[in-house]
Amino acid sequence: MKTKDWFTEWFNTSYYHILYKNRNDSDAQLFMQNITAFLNLKKGAHIADLPCGKGRHSIYLNSLGYKVTGGDLSENSILHAKQFENENLNFEVWDMRDPIDHTYDAIFNLFTSFGYFEDDRDDIKVLRNIKKGLNKNGLFVFDFLNATKLEATLVKEETKIVEEITFNIRREIKNGFILKHITFTEANTAYSYTERVKYLDLSKMTSYLNKVGFQLVAIFGDYNLTTFEKNTSDRLILVAK
Repeated sequence: MKTKDWFTEWFNTSYYHILYKNRNDSDAQLFMQNITAFLNLKKGAHIADLPCGKGRHSIYLNSLGYKVTGGDLSENSILHAKQFENENLNFEVWDMRDPIDHTYDAIFNLFTSFGYFEDDRDDIKVLRNIKKGLNKNGLFVFDFLNATKLEATLVKEETKIVEEITFNIRREIKNGFILKHITFTEANTAYSYTERVKYLDLSKMTSYLNKVGFQLVAIFGDYNLTTFEKNTSDRLILVAK
């Protein structure tokens, strides 16, 4: 029997949303304002937000005047997001590995939502799908952690208490993956999940983009769109066409 991917299981739990409930919306909104201005996206342009989680970026992009389709593999997240739908904002369950059957003016992959897969070919397949899903002058925005800085500043162990649940977090870099082991006990039941994303630095990501015929347009190091510095930037943000 095929085991579920780690992200299918973990993202669908209520505990995932409890642990990350205090994510910074003002950062996300600042980034969306800056990146849409940089891309010079006209109002009414159609953006795909993939994967979209519970839709926080999608909802804000829609409020800026864009038509937005948010897609995510987590049925629970999509169910939550659907309450915010309108004629220019739609959400659907969507696996990035499946071919995209529409074309968009821009496709956004935000907040380190890439490199989940064991096999590089799956990551390449996702990028190929995204490229085919763009209109002729469409743009791809990729927002990932800066693996080089993360490695140098890795917090190996951490405890977070959210809604009276004590989450014990252990981080490591192993076999080309950044691993985040999360354990906690709730109602006398012990739970254990591991988040796993590929160690993708600028050179590895550039090689991925080149493989599928993407052309790099810009590289930024944070949500203010400042210049990317390998050792100090918090994010690796790429714009490709």
